[in-house]
Amino acid sequence: MAATLSLSFSSLDPHNHNRFNIITAKTTRRNFSFTPPLPHNKPPHFKLFSTSSSSQSQTLTDSFLKPGKFLTNTELTTLHHLSTYLYTHTLKSGTVWVRVMRDSEVDAIVCLLANSFAESMMFPKGYINVLRFLVKQYLIERRSLMPHMATLIAFYKGSGVNGDGEEEEMQLAGTVEISFNVYGANSTLPSPDPPKDKPYICNMAVDKSLRRRGIGWHLLKASEELISRMSSSGEVYLHCRMIDEAPFNMYTKADYKIVTTDSILVLLLLQRRKHLMCKKLPLINMPSETDVPFSNDYE
Repeated sequence: MAATLSLSFSSLDPHNHNRFNIITAKTTRRNFSFTPPLPHNKPPHFKLFSTSSSSQSQTLTDSFLKPGKFLTNTELTTLHHLSTYLYTHTLKSGTVWVRVMRDSEVDAIVCLLANSFAESMMFPKGYINVLRFLVKQYLIERRSLMPHMATLIAFYKGSGVNGDGEEEEMQLAGTVEISFNVYGANSTLPSPDPPKDKPYICNMAVDKSLRRRGIGWHLLKASEELISRMSSSGEVYLHCRMIDEAPFNMYTKADYKIVTTDSILVLLLLQRRKHLMCKKLPLINMPSETDVPFSNDYE
């Protein structure tokens, strides 16, 4: 949804950019496998795995084990599960991976979200740097609430070759934010109001050059899977603007139901009317490794 710009960015949601054709996939593997941080000095190409011993020794937990930062044993365990989560899916056109964002990837996600927000709200190009600054402050603030929330990022590698006859490089493809409970909930949420003590999905964006490949769908599926593992709520909420037909169709196919819809009076606040949607989720245990077959429908 696109609404009034705020520092929280909770009222901004570029769902209208996740327009893609549903692509039939071959296989899906979801597992818990450690993935080191990605190098941040070579955008927009990335490596999912690193062979350096220093990178392998780093975990998501390291960022939170600082003076003045205290985590309970339960939070440390949850943070470890987040650091090892990896969703993998093979498409006809390539492979998509989804995992939790690392510290070194914040700047790349800032650019992706800022560009998507600017496109969604038709911001003048001159404001993009200001928007990036606000988005970065927002991401840093939200990231401090882990493990009660998480920012997921998707990577895509095409199955073809480039003009030099070499394999395509892995690229940052998209991102999505999820909160698991009231402690990870955003302080300012768009209307209609979702319950703050329930999991919530927002700020989904897919790189413009990689749309129509099913990446948004798999960001959604990865979010749902991780929520099922991290929360006992059994349901998840999200917003969808009424004008965004493609995302609405995707959510409907994913079995989301409309809970309520904005009053027409929100137009007086220069906001788009939005649906609040909800989906019931199964509870999944937290195994060390899974390899679950996935339906080919709507991929």
